Amino acid sequence: MSQSQEAVRAAGLVEEQNRTAPEGALRVGVLTPLGPPGDPVAGELCVRGAVLGARYAQEHQVGPGVRLFLANDQVGADVEHMSRTAVGGLGKLAHLDRISALVGQWHLRTTPAVADVADEIGIPTFIENGHNTVNHGRRHIFRTYFSIADRAPLMASFVREQGWKRIALVAADTVFGQMLADTLEEALRETVPGAEVLRIDFEQDGVTDLDPQLRTVAEFAPDLLLNAAVVRTNYMVIASAVAAGVLPGVPMMACFPFPMRAQDYWRLAGEAGAGVVWPATRFGPDWPGLSSVGRWFVENYEKEFGGAPPDNCLNAFTDVVVLAQAAARGGTGREELQRALETGTFDTWRGPVSFDWSDAKGHHDSPEIVLMHYRKQGDSAQDAVVVWPEEAVTGRYETPARRQK
Repeated sequence: MSQSQEAVRAAGLVEEQNRTAPEGALRVGVLTPLGPPGDPVAGELCVRGAVLGARYAQEHQVGPGVRLFLANDQVGADVEHMSRTAVGGLGKLAHLDRISALVGQWHLRTTPAVADVADEIGIPTFIENGHNTVNHGRRHIFRTYFSIADRAPLMASFVREQGWKRIALVAADTVFGQMLADTLEEALRETVPGAEVLRIDFEQDGVTDLDPQLRTVAEFAPDLLLNAAVVRTNYMVIASAVAAGVLPGVPMMACFPFPMRAQDYWRLAGEAGAGVVWPATRFGPDWPGLSSVGRWFVENYEKEFGGAPPDNCLNAFTDVVVLAQAAARGGTGREELQRALETGTFDTWRGPVSFDWSDAKGHHDSPEIVLMHYRKQGDSAQDAVVVWPEEAVTGRYETPARRQK
């Protein structure tokens, strides 16, 4: 079976990094989507982050170093069996490659099954997505990224601040899309007095356009379009919104940071993508809160790949650097790593993180979240400004009316 271009590039990065990995290095698996029906672009970004994390550990002599083992969690997958193929990838990494830790889980469709098995066999596992509860009650699951539940109140408070009342929420029927829609709908009703929410769910798989759904949105005449679609259909929402006359006149908020892949975003969204707002980690090359770890990451990502690193690349980098420090303190075995992760404090791009345990919260140290905004077509991720929360604002939110003047 032929591999995607993303899979080929990712394998090349891992192979090159492993050539210089020392004997006795910590064995870390990267189980991530590198082909359809998943999101191979996200998977490649996770691999970039993991490779840079291993390189950071080696250059700074953090513990025994890191050797990476790569598996595409979409090999042989179809939509119905994505979780089964992902668990198969974990089995290969755990039993053949003998990994001591795992990173790279991006899709909510695959993560719960992978988390169950990893927890059962005792592999410390860092996830790179926002599933609300996947780390709850699972002792071996860790996260340094924000959840859907973390972002929803911030998004709802911005809606209230802007005075938007009529909100169209268009959501895919995937695990991610439905968890987003459910959590956002609840936050909006709690936060925005008098909110009227038109929610439209659609089938992700096999859909070729969303014209009927967006015509319904146009009839509703919303103050805001919430784009809770996922990979592929996120851009269908935009195209159908243009066809229905919703965009560019109505403000749009994306529900995950896909606009940060700026080159792809502008190629696929075009002029109608200007003005988008989305939740993201508070992070950037010029952010004064960057530690020396963060500055190294920004400089090396830009040198090798160009531009600013998206969130999922940053997350994987963070997780590998944390694991390298845990191995330095406790050893490279699974149980040793687990003890070190639960008891230690680790240096990251945003300062120290630690993983206090509770059944309700799990092991989760979330970064600060902000709402980012592209003010004009062609903006890069570095050009994006923070428009919320108020104490973090770096630029004014440009409404569609202001942009068209």
